[in-house]
Amino acid sequence: MEAIPSGLKRQIEQFLPFIPRGYLARWAGDLERINRLEPEVQKLSDQELRKKSLSLRYRARSGEPLARLLPDAFALVREAASRTIGLRHFDVQILGGIAMFNRSIVEMQTGEGKTLTATGPLYLHALLGKGAMLATVNDYLAARDAELMGPVYKALGMKVGVIQTEMQTDARRQAYQCDITYGTAKEFGFDFLRDRLLLRRIREGQTDILGAMLEEKRTRDEQPTQRTDPYFCLVDEADSILIDEASTPLIISALPTDEQKKEVEAYKWAADTIYDFIEDEDYEYDHDKREVELTRAGRLKARQLPKPEAMDTMGLFHVYEFLKRAIKVDREFHRDQQFVVRDGEIVIVDEFTGRLGEGRKWREGIHQAVEAKEGVEITVATGQAARVTVQDYFLRFEHLAGMTGTAWASRTELSRIYKCHVIPVPTNRPPRRERLQTRIFGTESAKWLAIVDEIEQMHALGRSVLIGTRTIDKSEILSKLLQQKGIEHAVLNANHVEQEAVIVAAAGEWGKVTVSTNMAGRGTDIKLPDEVTDIGGLHVICTELHESARIDRQLIGRCGRQGDPGSYRQYLSLEDEILEKAYGPKKAKKIKKTGEDDPNGNFIRFRRKFYRAQKKVETKSYRQRKTMLYYEKERKKMQRGMGQDPYLDTTN
Repeated sequence: MEAIPSGLKRQIEQFLPFIPRGYLARWAGDLERINRLEPEVQKLSDQELRKKSLSLRYRARSGEPLARLLPDAFALVREAASRTIGLRHFDVQILGGIAMFNRSIVEMQTGEGKTLTATGPLYLHALLGKGAMLATVNDYLAARDAELMGPVYKALGMKVGVIQTEMQTDARRQAYQCDITYGTAKEFGFDFLRDRLLLRRIREGQTDILGAMLEEKRTRDEQPTQRTDPYFCLVDEADSILIDEASTPLIISALPTDEQKKEVEAYKWAADTIYDFIEDEDYEYDHDKREVELTRAGRLKARQLPKPEAMDTMGLFHVYEFLKRAIKVDREFHRDQQFVVRDGEIVIVDEFTGRLGEGRKWREGIHQAVEAKEGVEITVATGQAARVTVQDYFLRFEHLAGMTGTAWASRTELSRIYKCHVIPVPTNRPPRRERLQTRIFGTESAKWLAIVDEIEQMHALGRSVLIGTRTIDKSEILSKLLQQKGIEHAVLNANHVEQEAVIVAAAGEWGKVTVSTNMAGRGTDIKLPDEVTDIGGLHVICTELHESARIDRQLIGRCGRQGDPGSYRQYLSLEDEILEKAYGPKKAKKIKKTGEDDPNGNFIRFRRKFYRAQKKVETKSYRQRKTMLYYEKERKKMQRGMGQDPYLDTTN
């Protein structure tokens, strides 16, 4: 440890419990070499800097190991960033970059500059010319990060591309051919599937695939968009993409059949009929498994109720399934919580990010049942031409890395599945984030009133306030209460996406109040003017526990960034949804009764029960992911054994 630069030894030692000593010694040595190279690199002109980068590219493509080129590459990136965007990598950011180069997912506290940290490993892997990709959670962050970091790469002779949802095929192909490509995990996955379908068509139409690809008459649109062999991908918000979205299937639909079109009438019938069915009399609902089962009386009622002519040839088993699905949707899927209705369509709201899941649909008829419930046009449940889970897609990369503010709690899952180390990176400056005492109320209405009082107090002081809500409808409820108090505020949720950049840019200003769903919890950097910093910085109010503690931590991480002051408080009530999800309706009802019977009680004694509930829900979600991933793995194994492409449906 003696060779480590002065002032960094204590921070490096924070790694010791988490990093094998061999890695630690090597990374510390790399950091020292990078720092020694800095004065030499600073003397280079812009042209010489670019020439040095081209020299590294030649050495990489001549077979020199990238690990040997790391000190030179990182020194060049640090200097390019300093010259072009005015940001110099801190030593801890260099360490984070070295860790990511060595197949690690780094946990960096929010505000510590993950976007800049990513430039080192992306540039180094891009030297080989095989393409380096950065996957993030939405188009906004992909475009923002590509624009912010683009000048750094361009100064080193690298081309940068960005994939956006609305882009055409040719533009996508050009973006993938760049040295470094930014985009969302969803778009990367769908482009992969489109390429698989295209290659199958070529294979079926011509024996010589290579000849088909090179044929002069073949248009550019008949060429795959992505590179053939996935080489390196760095996953931003890695826990969200690699865990929360791991089992989410990306599906390209096949053409519908006549039989599937007839099902539209069945969805409508079920949506209109379920209100004749009574819980515990006609059906039973399993709160742990979230499953509906018709009783004998319920099945009899289903047989006797009048049905549209289109259902005459439908078997009773399918009739029951349509009813059970409709009951499940009525209980679990609510407007402005799990989805919004926009332009006559159902658009999913991602519960982890608060953003709209454009192009996504629930499986197994759930999406169509929601459409029937909301009275919008029912889209035909189509077959699958191609599919891949998020996990499958990223496991295809030869080299994988990631970064997030909340990975340590999920280190076992990330290590087992993705074979990645999880490395916590120390902060550049000591955090100054103050945790205020959690407040727990007997009823939800009492909680909202207390939250409004605290907002009013902070607003009067001139501090900026960010309030996080779980769902769109809760953000609208709070907005109305603030309006009644005459408190000016901004609302950021999936209904106000077009205003996101403006709202986030102003969220740290003097006396600014911002009400937001999880959209403000990841990737947002709230800048504070000096006058706000001087009076305590940003204050964050958490209005409810999320199903994952990682989402709560992301929201809390909006304050106290880069050594700025900040504070946060958690508000809970005995009517919060997390209690029912964890303990079931009977026990949750008993807890709620406590609040009703003792309106002025000291409910802080329930604090542990809330966090146990959150842990229970997290464990349940983890088990569900494991089960789904197991079956997905078995499905792929079976298709490979039959000589089929596991990503394509051979019946289409």
